[in-house]
Amino acid sequence: MSTATATRRTFPVLADLIGVNSRQGARVRDVVLTIIGTAFITVAGYITIPLPFTPVPISLATFAVLLTGATLGPLRGSASAGLYLVLGLVGVPLFAHGASGWAFSSFGYIVGYVIAALIVGALARRRSDRSVWSTLGLAAVGSLTIYAFGVPWLAAFLGIDLATAFTLGVLPFLIGDAVKIVAMAGLLPATWRIVDGSGARR
Repeated sequence: MSTATATRRTFPVLADLIGVNSRQGARVRDVVLTIIGTAFITVAGYITIPLPFTPVPISLATFAVLLTGATLGPLRGSASAGLYLVLGLVGVPLFAHGASGWAFSSFGYIVGYVIAALIVGALARRRSDRSVWSTLGLAAVGSLTIYAFGVPWLAAFLGIDLATAFTLGVLPFLIGDAVKIVAMAGLLPATWRIVDGSGARR
């Protein structure tokens, strides 16, 4: 195998271990997993803690998005986050506190969910979810991606500068993000160790 071929090689994500016997079965599996991913993000997004000094609440949605991307892979993961975004945009009350539409301060983070799930899923397909250290990096990149979309939107929506948006939309959440990242770094590699121990095909 050439170096270029090895570089392009991808590996299964956890969802790929759900075996199917046909292309149609694979399509059904992918659709079902995508819907489950959207439901997971929705439920996690409803678990929020409002903060009096920022319009952006603490939410478990970020954790759900990163875990969905890593577990389902880039296409199914981003499709789950994209379906969540589209349904909320057309009026389904999926967002935190039953919100929908786009005219609120944290909407940029939701847009970032789609890209973060795509990136995290792509990294998982390069086996970045197999060890603690690589999973820490995977989750950190996903979190930074969400902020890259959320902070500019927050600044534009509130009419504030980026430094103030960073203070309101990043700093209050760093400790919580660290906890989520560590949780992923424990959960995903441990799951793969169980899978490897059971002899599942990778």
